[in-house]
Amino acid sequence: MSRRLPPGPLVLASASPRRRELLERVGVAVEVRPADVDEAVHPGEAPLAYARRVAAAKAATVAAAVDGWVLAADTIVELDGEVLGKADDAAAARAMLARLRGRTHRVTTAFVLRGPRAADGLVTTEVTMVGFGDADLDDYVASGEWRGKAGAYAVQGIAGALVAEIRGSISNVVGLPLVEVLAALAEAGAVEPRFAAGRPA
Repeated sequence: MSRRLPPGPLVLASASPRRRELLERVGVAVEVRPADVDEAVHPGEAPLAYARRVAAAKAATVAAAVDGWVLAADTIVELDGEVLGKADDAAAARAMLARLRGRTHRVTTAFVLRGPRAADGLVTTEVTMVGFGDADLDDYVASGEWRGKAGAYAVQGIAGALVAEIRGSISNVVGLPLVEVLAALAEAGAVEPRFAAGRPA
């Protein structure tokens, strides 16, 4: 028998301001409760398995303490079968972006919904970057936008000028595939978007 839940916002098991912004933009009220889980890539772990594991761990951690709908997600940038995480410093950011320029990489988000019903999803988008030169690379790194970003860039920001093509969900590259997440929420009978109450860009 499923639990009857009191009305309330969707609990977002993530500290990402971009995920919160994406949900609030379409009128989904969220309560942020970040989960402290192991986000290190395990030896021999495949990129998609890593994303699924981290998202599931976030959801399980928060759902254990919350009586409501919990949404967790993990977004990875993958190139040549390797997960490119968040750069620790400017030198690491520069090296990461130098690898990405002029090439196509994959951005994948694993999301997990927990509550009276459960849902899981995995969405991949292909991103092709322009072959920018060293001057543009150094200029972008100097902007500091790379801090805290997987792959050391933010497509919704300055780095939009460095992206030649996106094949698939653009919101997925920002941090949450909205179409797929909203479909999962609707199918589970969880919260629904209210566009009129959203926050226009």
